[in-house]
Amino acid sequence: MTMTNAIDPLEWVPASGHQLRLAGVHFDAVRIEGLRGELAAAQLIEAADGDAGPVVCEVTGFRWMYFLLAPGEVRRHRWPLGVQRFGERGSRTATYIGVPALDGNTWPLRWYSEPSERTPYVDAERLLKVFESTVM
Repeated sequence: MTMTNAIDPLEWVPASGHQLRLAGVHFDAVRIEGLRGELAAAQLIEAADGDAGPVVCEVTGFRWMYFLLAPGEVRRHRWPLGVQRFGERGSRTATYIGVPALDGNTWPLRWYSEPSERTPYVDAERLLKVFESTVM
């Protein structure tokens, strides 16, 4: 039997309900409000042939859409106006993002696009291309 130090790339997804996770540790996040976020998510999913990686939707209030990127990705790119960034190293604030379980009651959060072992994070380059093609 071989021991490994590998960490499950989806260990940040809770088994039930939802939990807060610190942005910049397990993932970085970009957030877009309401219909603009939903349109961007739909285009991202289409561009990725249905396997876009993790996108979390708040189903109440402003209906924020959170695109979860690999740790360190937020600071590597220039994001358009209207896109809020979370997880940058050196930031003076800590931001926690709600992450729903893959099954069961996760209200008020839901997966718009689920993470998978193949796609544990949203591809930042693909997301930026979606933003470029969408009027933000």
